[in-house]
Amino acid sequence: MERIKRAIEKVKKHNQPNDLKAMKRGRVNANGREADLDEFSYVSTKTVELDGPHLEKNRIIVYNQQDVKSTIFDILRTKIISKMQQNGWKTIAVTSPTQGCGKTVISVNLAISMARYNDFSIMLADFDLKKPEVAKNLGLKVDHSIMDYFDDKVELDEMLVNPAVPRLVVLPNNKAYKDSSTLMSSNKMRSFVEEVKHRYESRIIIFDLPPLLATDDAIAFLPNVDCVLLVVGNGMCSKSEIEESMRLLSSKNLLGTVLNKSDDEWRGYV
Repeated sequence: MERIKRAIEKVKKHNQPNDLKAMKRGRVNANGREADLDEFSYVSTKTVELDGPHLEKNRIIVYNQQDVKSTIFDILRTKIISKMQQNGWKTIAVTSPTQGCGKTVISVNLAISMARYNDFSIMLADFDLKKPEVAKNLGLKVDHSIMDYFDDKVELDEMLVNPAVPRLVVLPNNKAYKDSSTLMSSNKMRSFVEEVKHRYESRIIIFDLPPLLATDDAIAFLPNVDCVLLVVGNGMCSKSEIEESMRLLSSKNLLGTVLNKSDDEWRGYV
């Protein structure tokens, strides 16, 4: 409750035309006219320009819209958003059966693609507290860990980063946490998800989670989200590992399975 009060006071304090805000349809902007959702002003949130060669090296292909392979993620984005809209879902977890499947690469590419879909703003949260890699993939320098926030050492707005992509904010992490499953299943975590989920009406939140079979973190956290995307790395998982993962997700809203690291060549449509 105290955190929410502080957040409200902070919004009141900075409620000026240049403060961080997501302009939404039906609202009047600083110029006295109706604003569109794609009009954003990032002031409270730090904006960082990304390095193209670094992204390419880490297989973040969607940042370069000239890359024909980015169409793959646009198709995935459209299917996911359609399903989430049908059900009124706002939160999605991305996980995998085992490590090495590339679920973080999928999460980052998907987040950028979804942010370009003008009807939504996107938050990508690195909740792989065993092996956080979102910042590494994007080339972001991170000053705080997720635990700094949960220990009340830093405000959420101080941790968020806009990677120079309109309608996208990233909640990165720079440190692994040994007792992460306790936090993932805590009331404090549930309160956090509810707070960010309802902060903006048009926001979708993507949580990058650890592999299902490597730790109990994902299973502990999944009750907090609306739906799940399972990433399977080609040649990285055995049949039994995939079956066990599907069994663990049988009671969840599984959107589908993404086959990553496929040997098939993407030819595009030009």
